[in-house]
This record gives sequence, structure tokens and C-alpha cells, in this order.
Amino acid sequence: MNWRFENTGLRSGVFNMEYDEALARALIDGSGSPTIRVYGWKPHAISIGWNQSMDEIDLHKTTAAGIDVVRRPTGGRAIFHANELTYSVVLKAHGKNILQIYEDISRALIAGLTELGAPVAIEKSQPHFPSLYRAASAVACFSSTGRYEIKSDGKKLVGSAQRRYAAGGGDEVVLQHGSILMGPEHQQMVDFLHRSSEEQHDALRRELDDKTTDLSAVLHRQVHFHETAEAILHGFRTSWSISPELVNMKDEGQQVTL
Repeated sequence: MNWRFENTGLRSGVFNMEYDEALARALIDGSGSPTIRVYGWKPHAISIGWNQSMDEIDLHKTTAAGIDVVRRPTGGRAIFHANELTYSVVLKAHGKNILQIYEDISRALIAGLTELGAPVAIEKSQPHFPSLYRAASAVACFSSTGRYEIKSDGKKLVGSAQRRYAAGGGDEVVLQHGSILMGPEHQQMVDFLHRSSEEQHDALRRELDDKTTDLSAVLHRQVHFHETAEAILHGFRTSWSISPELVNMKDEGQQVTL
């Protein structure tokens, strides 16, 4: 099947999550194609993992600030989506396990980020997730790093999550998506959490500052959505030797159908 590369521009949280899942469903029923998508968030949004409690988010504050709150179809923890490029990849697993797909996608992202000039590497350690999720900082995705996530100078730059759907013939369809941070705005996640204590609030802020970075900090300049999108397209083209059909839907008011 021919690949597609879709740039859907800045969209609402509900649109972004429903569209990612619709791409997966279309590949399952045979009406869709394997797809790489890049997008942003307007208004800014918080997404929480499929099994995460909404009670961890202060919805009064998000409403007052005009922040979308949406549940992802994938797992993981809460992310504040602002100055970032989000990618998603929908493909058939063809027998590859979770970590093999993570590694394949990470290598394509590495190729794209390297094209931008970012010094990046794949994180290959495997943390003990039950211990991490018991920690006070566990509510925020970017406070921890899993295997095959991407770092620069030892700090997390890209956070990703994956879900698998049963497909015909014993195969599986994979949806993986993640945030490529272009600026430090993700750290505002702390401002929209219910505070169990001021000390834990301050500890999480320090942890995000110590453990995460963004493209503007790494490249020492402002980084734009369009150039990051072009670099990610380049990364998948060269790493996977594909020539995807290009679909640009940047106008927020444009109707988008599969």
C-alpha cells in the first residue's frame, strides 16, 4: 500500500485525537492507507492517557485559561500541547513487536531532527514504570523516559505512546503518536494539576526543567512548525525509503475527510 504524509495544521484536541483513531480504523477496514501525520493544537490542550484519571487535572483552571482537555486513544501520562509538532504514524505491524515499531519510528524521527541540526540520540534504557507511576511526578508524561524515546544532551525531547488494534488475518494495526517539543511551554503542565502539596508542585516543575529540553534550546534559535514538518518528512523518506503522497490541510476551517 502507498504511504500518505498528512499535514493537518493546527486543530482542536478532540479533532486531533479522533482523527488519529479514524486513520487507524480506516486501515483496519481496508479503506485507508498507512499514514504519517503532523499537526499542532489550537487552542492549546492537555491530553491524558487512556487509563489516566481526569481528576488529576484542575478543570476549573483549564476552562478559565481556554485550554482543551482530551483523552488520548493511547496510554501514558498527561501532556500540555502548545509549542510543539505532534506526529502520528498508522501502519500494519506485520509481526513486529511494540519495541521494534518504536525503534523504527524513532530512527526516522532521529533522521529528521538531525536534518534540522539537532544533536539527538535514542534512549535505550527501560525504567521501572510501576515505581515511576507511584512517584509524585508521575502525572506528567515528560517527567519520565521509556525505551526508544529521543533525547538531546541527556534530556527528553520527544515523548511517544503506542496502541495496537486487532486487524484481519491475525495482523495488528499500530497507532503511535508523540510530541516533538519546539519550545519550553510544555512545562506549563504543572500549572493545571491539582496540587497535593506545594512541595510536590515545585518538585515536578524542577523535574521537568531538569529532564526535558526543546528544539529552540537545542538549536539556540526559534524553531517553526513548517520547518520541523519538512524535516520529519525528510526523515521518514530517507530512513524508510518511502515516497508518500503529500496531503496538506493547513486551513483550520477546511473540512477534512479520510
